[in-house]
Amino acid sequence: MEDLIVLNNLRKVYRMGDEKIIALDNVSLSIRKEEFICLLGTSGSGKSTLLNMMAGLEKPTKGEITIGKYPIHKMNERDVTKFRQKYVGFVFQSYNLIPTLSALENVSLGLTFQGIPKAKREKMAKQMLIDVGLEKRLHHKPSEMSGGQQQRVSIARAFVGKPQIVFADEPTGNLDTRTTLEIMNLITGMAYEFKQTLIIVTHDVEIADYAHRVVYLRDGHIEKITENENIIKGAVN
Repeated sequence: MEDLIVLNNLRKVYRMGDEKIIALDNVSLSIRKEEFICLLGTSGSGKSTLLNMMAGLEKPTKGEITIGKYPIHKMNERDVTKFRQKYVGFVFQSYNLIPTLSALENVSLGLTFQGIPKAKREKMAKQMLIDVGLEKRLHHKPSEMSGGQQQRVSIARAFVGKPQIVFADEPTGNLDTRTTLEIMNLITGMAYEFKQTLIIVTHDVEIADYAHRVVYLRDGHIEKITENENIIKGAVN
């Protein structure tokens, strides 16, 4: 399988007054198409910064990020935004749903920016919510749903456009153990079904069991990379 994401000598330095904080230091990594990668490390290890770099949410201080034919590190904000709308989905720890919108409206909103007609995007959003088990919550707002249900809406929003890449930043961080397993099975099951590349950030070693490779980060460096021989393969309910 060919490489989809290639990182070359990434470095990210933040400045706080006179202090210089090195979040990433000469990180290089290649990720293949349809591969599931887990970025594992404690708080402050650089894992979320690395994900944000790949997603084009932050610019590197130095280094190169190439996704397919796109040099993300060279692209301006407008072009990166267009790239994300077309090729990328996100699942966040805090769900990031719009509180005034229903589940259906939250999921269909992203399709608006792709120029999809209203009737079609609502049909796509409804089917995706059914797929994640929320057929009875289509018109509920986030405040009317549990944490697990809100995360299912977030997953539906990330996958509805069938993006090539899905980035998940601590997607189970606010969930109990049972719901965590349900959500991980759902995320990985859908990624398998749609033949997507999945990058998950976590500090939970059990989440790493779902990944083809686990990238261990410490103090802004890749400490080691391991391959999983017995991968847990999730399935869509």
